[in-house]
Amino acid sequence: MNQQNVVLITGMSGAGKTTAMGILEDMGYHCIDNFPVQLIESLGKIINSTPDERYKNIALATTAIDYPKFLQYFANIDVNVRVVFLDASNEKLLLRYKFTRRHHPMMIFANANTLEEAIEIERDMFNALQERAVLHIDTTKLDQQGLKSTLMEKLALNSRSVFSISFVSFGFKHGVPMDVDLVFDARFLPNPYYIEELKDKTGDDSEVYDYVMSFDQTKEFIRHLKSFLDFVFIQYKNEKKNHITVGIGCTGGHHRSVSITNWLYSHYKDQYHCYKSHRDKKVG
Repeated sequence: MNQQNVVLITGMSGAGKTTAMGILEDMGYHCIDNFPVQLIESLGKIINSTPDERYKNIALATTAIDYPKFLQYFANIDVNVRVVFLDASNEKLLLRYKFTRRHHPMMIFANANTLEEAIEIERDMFNALQERAVLHIDTTKLDQQGLKSTLMEKLALNSRSVFSISFVSFGFKHGVPMDVDLVFDARFLPNPYYIEELKDKTGDDSEVYDYVMSFDQTKEFIRHLKSFLDFVFIQYKNEKKNHITVGIGCTGGHHRSVSITNWLYSHYKDQYHCYKSHRDKKVG
């Protein structure tokens, strides 16, 4: 029998676990939300013994309280487990709970008296655990379609063993993406923002791209960056890491970071499964 695959969805309450489970179900996973951890041994026996195709690819969503127990159990049985950690800024989590008027789990279990306290308690619980996650996704600025695209990129059933890379541009003034593995700063490069005819364009426009790429410091930066990435991509792949996200930042996320991200994607797309996104290109 082929090894069974389990995706364990966890993370901050309000970060999108329920939405993620719906997306994974559409992708072909057999999804079980809020599965009682007390029954995990029974589920493990079913996973390893049944010929039912539904249990070949399973997704389970769990809270901070039960997450360590699931991890401990799956570490001792013959299944391929990948952990997805969903996160968002405290401010965004607070807004989402106020909008939906749902009760936070930490308040339900009498661990917190206010919503702000509940979020802090849960984040403290996860701080020592999220390093075990294979995939971190920051949903602070992701809508449902963005989350769907991210999950489909990284958890598609027909590309499990393929090492893939996401290149994402962003603006430091809008914050560093929480789910990037490597961050590089392009703010020292000449800024097209101060060129009147380029100010309102982006690195997706040839005029801006050509301007950014024309400078010697840009060429030198790319030379050093390429040398570093060539090395680390091979190391990550050898360590069986499924996916890595590389962030390129400039001030606003419109010009320099977009241009460098486009160059990286174009250069590496024939060597690896690559994706690119420009988080702040349309942000004012």
